[in-house]
Amino acid sequence: MKKFAIVLVFVIALIGCTNKKEKIKVMENLVNTFSNPILQGFYPDPSICKAGDSYYLVNSTFSYFPGIPVFKSNDLVNWEQIGNVLDRPEQLNLDGLDVSQGVFAPAIRFNKGVFYVTCTIVGGENNFVVSSTNPEGPWSNPFWIPEVEGIDPSLFFDDNGKTYIIYNSDAPNKQPLYNGHRTIKMYEFDVENKKVVGEPKILVNGGTDIAKKTIWIEGPHIYKRNGFYYLMAAEGGTAEDHSEVVFRSKNVWGPYISYENNPILTQRDLDVNRDNPITSTGHADIIEDKNGNWWGVFLGCRPYEDNHYNTGRETFMAPIKWENRWPVFNLGGDIVKSKYLTPNNVLKQEKSFKNSGIYTFKEEFENSKLGFEWLFLRTPREKWYAISDGSLQINTRSESVSSPENPSFIGYRQQHSKGSVSTEMNFNTSKPNEKAGIIAFQNNAYFYYMCKSVVNGKPVIQLFKSAENSMKLLIEKPLQSSTSIKLKIEAKGANYNFLYAEENQEYQILQQDVDARFLSTKQAGGFVGTIYAMYTTSLGMETENTAMFNWFEIENLD
Repeated sequence: MKKFAIVLVFVIALIGCTNKKEKIKVMENLVNTFSNPILQGFYPDPSICKAGDSYYLVNSTFSYFPGIPVFKSNDLVNWEQIGNVLDRPEQLNLDGLDVSQGVFAPAIRFNKGVFYVTCTIVGGENNFVVSSTNPEGPWSNPFWIPEVEGIDPSLFFDDNGKTYIIYNSDAPNKQPLYNGHRTIKMYEFDVENKKVVGEPKILVNGGTDIAKKTIWIEGPHIYKRNGFYYLMAAEGGTAEDHSEVVFRSKNVWGPYISYENNPILTQRDLDVNRDNPITSTGHADIIEDKNGNWWGVFLGCRPYEDNHYNTGRETFMAPIKWENRWPVFNLGGDIVKSKYLTPNNVLKQEKSFKNSGIYTFKEEFENSKLGFEWLFLRTPREKWYAISDGSLQINTRSESVSSPENPSFIGYRQQHSKGSVSTEMNFNTSKPNEKAGIIAFQNNAYFYYMCKSVVNGKPVIQLFKSAENSMKLLIEKPLQSSTSIKLKIEAKGANYNFLYAEENQEYQILQQDVDARFLSTKQAGGFVGTIYAMYTTSLGMETENTAMFNWFEIENLD
């Protein structure tokens, strides 16, 4: 009956269309598939849990604030961001951290009416747990767990009432046999008092086969099914050799036996020249849906050429099947697909999280608060921005993106390798050190900054490329007036085009075919993705200036 209803809706929708283009759009919107990645752009290290009939998913944010986005879905297909776990400065100290330090690999779990997130602050106080009865927040301040030495903690609630915390840790006696030799350890955990119990035990040493020098066993989770405890973890490092592996035991403390057909997920052995490759798959979490089917979320990457990608590590999803009592990713072959059938023929809705190809997002600053998806670089310790009269006002400040500070920077993830970002801005200055515009930012040493400033008392538009602890001028052009200006960056895979338009004029090229690979993870390194941001700075000097942004628009074309 459900399938008949879906077909009926589909037919009625087609009948109402007046032309071929409308029919194609209806077919794309109603077909019962979901698109991978389910969260596009820099949304790595996914973890998922189920509470009632809803599902909740979180990701790493590293040195961006607020930390740990929370997504909700009632069907595993249509996702909405409902908040951030670490949205108060007292919860998250990112001061002085490198961009790829900070919030590593959160894990979300639900037990007896309470949500828990465990996580690591690399470069900070290390491992912690927070809790809330409402996934929208507020979440508690962190309870630090100093005994958990390592990264990627995850809670497991056993059906006998006991709780455990499992994590990646050092080699035995902190004496690794080779580079990348790690262990998976576990404590019993007192969830009421947020403290470990007893001593830790090593559950996995080295990985699936220490004799083969398997590396970087991490991101562990434990599940219980049919009398077995399943320990699932990533292995191989988070680049092209990434994978997901699984072990099982009849006892929560082990011994854990490696699955003979490991890995259960990887793309490392495939033809590098295949069409539209998805790479680096791993760091997974699995969930049983309300109808008894299993699904796995995991990170992956979409390179545009020669394994360059600017969008970071993204969240993908695929079905899970059980073979001989082992969980295996059911990819429909060896390759992770860009589309899979939705759970239980659920329809993808247009208003779901923007992950279905071509779309436009425009923020016109009509609300008094920024949406959950906006990012600050490190923890803001003062309120240096405001929304009023349909504009975002950002105070020009001395802090810059070249230093490990909290600059006047409000960003949005680059989610596609082809598309554009644009904004309209009002900014005037008489000082050449004062600048405002938009930045394509990967880290303090890898960014492009298009900005308005002044030279010899006359307004100019400039394009800078990052240099060591600074930036160098690529090009500048004079502006005809000091009125509003529109700025635009076009992403075309391996190239960016930088454009500008003075008031009531058409866009013109400032610089085209600028090397986008400079901002790729392959060149810039790290664990994040490119962020498009509104940014203003006085480059270390005192100022009282401000920049006004009237709107901010993202268009994605792939």
